Amino acid sequence: MASNSLRVVPSNFTSESEKHSFAETNNSFKVHDTLRHGFKSVASEVTAGHPLEAKLNNWEETQTNLKLNMQRQLYGIHAPVRVLMERDIVSRNQRLPVLPSSNIGLDILTGKDEHVDFEDYLNDPAMSTQMMDVHASMEHKLGMRF
Repeated sequence: MASNSLRVVPSNFTSESEKHSFAETNNSFKVHDTLRHGFKSVASEVTAGHPLEAKLNNWEETQTNLKLNMQRQLYGIHAPVRVLMERDIVSRNQRLPVLPSSNIGLDILTGKDEHVDFEDYLNDPAMSTQMMDVHASMEHKLGMRF
């Protein structure tokens, strides 16, 4: 059996840290804390998910961990640290909020530039129903209040 660091396929089971009972998610007033634990769902408490669902939810994370661990074993600790640092730098938005941004740099670093997903042809900003005001978005970004 392969170790967790070189796991190719995610495990069937979700981690126990993701599952919380209603009593564990209550705040000091004995009310469910929605901001920390999300909306409560009786279906998620009663029924266990299908094993394939857990694999699909954790697929990308498992593949990323496998690649980073292989880089660490081949090149040393600096390789995955550099890759994660580059991803963090490229993922920051440096443009104004209303300007279109493709974030092609992050796609190249994660390897998504070789795949065609629905975001590639359905995420056209010109087809967006939301119109943003440049001045209001900059005031919100800078925290200015007039």
